[in-house]
Amino acid sequence: MNQYPNSFGRFGATVSSAQRNQVMRNTYWLLALSLLPTVLGAWIGVATGITAMLSGGLGMVVFLAGAFGFMYAIEKTKHSGAGVAVLLGFTFFMGLMLSRMIAYVLGFRNGGELIMTAFGGTAGVFLVMASLASTIKRDLEGLGKWLFIGVLVLLVGGIVNVFVGSSIFMAVLSTMAIAIFSAFLLVDLKRIVDGGETNYITATLAIYLNLFNIFQNLLALLGLFSGERD
Repeated sequence: MNQYPNSFGRFGATVSSAQRNQVMRNTYWLLALSLLPTVLGAWIGVATGITAMLSGGLGMVVFLAGAFGFMYAIEKTKHSGAGVAVLLGFTFFMGLMLSRMIAYVLGFRNGGELIMTAFGGTAGVFLVMASLASTIKRDLEGLGKWLFIGVLVLLVGGIVNVFVGSSIFMAVLSTMAIAIFSAFLLVDLKRIVDGGETNYITATLAIYLNLFNIFQNLLALLGLFSGERD
């Protein structure tokens, strides 16, 4: 029997089980596709060193300007095929921005192993949250509001640490980020399961950002505590 025969989305529209399943399916396909430009961007960044100059405040300004610019464009095009192209362009940009950390970690003797460990850990978090999203009956939208406050705290902390440069503070922020974005991942997946998100491009963007932040911060922690120099 269909558990949600006549579910209502967060925007008041009736969402059938078939519609929810289609959104979930399209989201997962687009999410998998988005990994390709991310890897390509990271590879180009490492190979060319184009992001090496983007350190400190300059790097944060470029990242925030580019990320918010792309997200604005995605929001404006999410109801058309152009939205997919803009989203893939965004994931390429994010891979490019990630390349500086990737290059740093690859400088360790066990760098490749650390990257694979971070990828595996991120995949594990996704599987756990996806499983919880399909079994939890409680509405988690209220939790999302508190998590947003946590993201603002992380943003302020990251700006402060650009000038402080503390490894310990970075480790604390990375640990907090993994917890916050893992919870955000659960909220976003639950929204799709409940029919609260009916646009697969928006859904993919939300899940991608969560996974990107989990991977990035997990990799940062592994680099800090498990990196082996020659």
